[in-house]
Amino acid sequence: MSKKTNYSYIGVSFIILLFGIYFVPKIIDRISNDDIVRDESRSKDINLNPKKRPGNLSDLQFIEINGVRRKVPDFSFTDQNGNTISNKDYDGKVYVIEFFFTTCPSICPKMNANMVQIQNAFPDERSFGIASFSITPHIDTPEVLKAYADNNGITSPNWHLMTGDVDEIYKLANEGFYLYTAKDENAEGGFEHSGNFALIDKNGFIRSRSDSQGSPIIYYNGIISEEEKVDETGMEQQITWLKEDIAKLLKE
Repeated sequence: MSKKTNYSYIGVSFIILLFGIYFVPKIIDRISNDDIVRDESRSKDINLNPKKRPGNLSDLQFIEINGVRRKVPDFSFTDQNGNTISNKDYDGKVYVIEFFFTTCPSICPKMNANMVQIQNAFPDERSFGIASFSITPHIDTPEVLKAYADNNGITSPNWHLMTGDVDEIYKLANEGFYLYTAKDENAEGGFEHSGNFALIDKNGFIRSRSDSQGSPIIYYNGIISEEEKVDETGMEQQITWLKEDIAKLLKE
């Protein structure tokens, strides 16, 4: 081996020794003071870390389309007491939305029996409300809605059963919430509509819990009762979920 080669090894050894003396203690010191984090050694991936939620936000998801959070569209209708009610009347309140009609012979009685159970779970909560929109406004006048409320245990001052322009109501259902509503002569009662409930937070955003895959369920089944537990297809009731999630939003 030549002297030149020996000098090369000596030079490399000297550099390694110098690195150990000068840099290793500094690295140890940074680790001990939590200055080094995993992000320094890999590219950031938001899927690898839980999302940080500012303030007192719950774990309920916002419903987004193309990155934009879906909010309740503006509406203005007449309720069972003859008062004009708009989305502004629900500002600062957590509320549940449904579409129904008083002469419905099939799913509406089940939906509103479940909604009464939800109402009764928050008897003194002024920050909770319910918005029920009639899809047969030509039948469901304020007087008819008032009688319906009296006969079905609807007692909350924040539960408004609303009637108004039929085109506006159908637009709110089909375009505002994507809760299908249509006249259908082959359906029981002559109309077809969704049996789902939408949950709205205090700022007017549509919210929901996540499924087992981490995606929002978007809406809550309003037909199956807590007593039934499951329907004939094996689907489990979601009224308990809805009550729990209302309570979460009330704390936000």
